[in-house]
Amino acid sequence: MADDSTYDSDNTVFSPQGRLHQVEYALEAVKQGSAVVGLRSNTHAVLVALKRAPSELAAHQRKVLKIDHHIGIGFAGLTSDARVLSHYMRQLALSSRLMYTRPLPISRLMSSLADRAQLNTMQYGKRPYGVGFLVVGMDDNGPHLYEFSPTGNCFEYHAMSLGARNQSAKTYLERHLDEFAGASRDELILHGLRALRETLPQNKQLERAAVSVAFVGPGADADPRSPSVRDGEKFSLLEGDELAGWFEQYVYATHYRLGPSEREKAAQAARTEPSAPEDAERRDAMDES
Repeated sequence: MADDSTYDSDNTVFSPQGRLHQVEYALEAVKQGSAVVGLRSNTHAVLVALKRAPSELAAHQRKVLKIDHHIGIGFAGLTSDARVLSHYMRQLALSSRLMYTRPLPISRLMSSLADRAQLNTMQYGKRPYGVGFLVVGMDDNGPHLYEFSPTGNCFEYHAMSLGARNQSAKTYLERHLDEFAGASRDELILHGLRALRETLPQNKQLERAAVSVAFVGPGADADPRSPSVRDGEKFSLLEGDELAGWFEQYVYATHYRLGPSEREKAAQAARTEPSAPEDAERRDAMDES
């Protein structure tokens, strides 16, 4: 029998075991990407993503993208594929506003995106998209969180994570799932930061410069002609110093949740971590108290 590697040159050929190797390679690309976490409550949906820099001389890559006032995505995998698909999604959203003068329903967006991705798994000469999305959005039924996979599958979740070491984040999300439904926006963000921290090695701490946070809330999908559109919590992306308040709460909660010996280890790790100086000083002061 021929080796399985002879069946991975084209995505239209099944191996004797019934596998499509090109699709599996695309799924592996998602697993190699930096982590992104999504959560939703009864009122808000939140994305928290870990940014990477290709080298010490480079800026951090963007991990969260705005599609429309009421929809945004966080991705793991190939940035170039994410750029192409996000452009396609923006075109759909703009067409809905121009033709129907209304925001694009997120369920319709996910259906169109899934159809486009699925075609690439069955047409000769094409390859699956090597990127996965967590998509948050608002509609008349409230907030939504969807996962998009290179296979063309889209599923709705209460909480989900993608990327490297995502199982650690999923374990945290499963453990605290009952707390999400009634959580406020700020509480969701803190849960997202804690889940994202689980994807890092034990000797690493979250750095504010390497994290992106985005949220969408009530009224984001309001009719543009309605006065209520001004009060809507449209999709917003926060990075850098904009996260100072949430990181202060995250560090404080993490510090006092640990035992004395663990707090000393955490403080020592913070002093040796090349993170923002004000964060390290704050943790040192808390340790002395």
